[in-house]
Amino acid sequence: MTPAFAQRIALMNAMYRLPTHERPTLPDDTAERLVKFKATLIDEVHEIDDIAALVAKGADPADVLTAIADLLGDVIVYCRSEALKYGLPLEGVLDVIMDSNESKLGADGNPIYDANGKFLKGPNYWKPEPRIKALLEAQ
Repeated sequence: MTPAFAQRIALMNAMYRLPTHERPTLPDDTAERLVKFKATLIDEVHEIDDIAALVAKGADPADVLTAIADLLGDVIVYCRSEALKYGLPLEGVLDVIMDSNESKLGADGNPIYDANGKFLKGPNYWKPEPRIKALLEAQ
């Protein structure tokens, strides 16, 4: 049986000798780590331009979808690995964020979007940060 995704990330971090913490931890080199993490994400984001170029050239849709899947997968792996370095319970954090996102609906129960398709905050919206903080403090 294949281990769960979070377990596989922990095994990967161990294999590559990356730090891991079981509880929320703020290491002394956090600023440096964040700068390096940002650089990694920027490298991944630049791959979007390559994928857009594939689309513009009329590439095989299966190749484009494969590139998109790889990009998204890489970003998720990087983020999950980074969370483990800080001992952050990412799945729990994501639950809180999803609950918050669901609170963004308009008074009529319909979604509100901006020009880019981002969800806008409705009248019942609540910020996730206080609940995320409580989740971390409970760890």
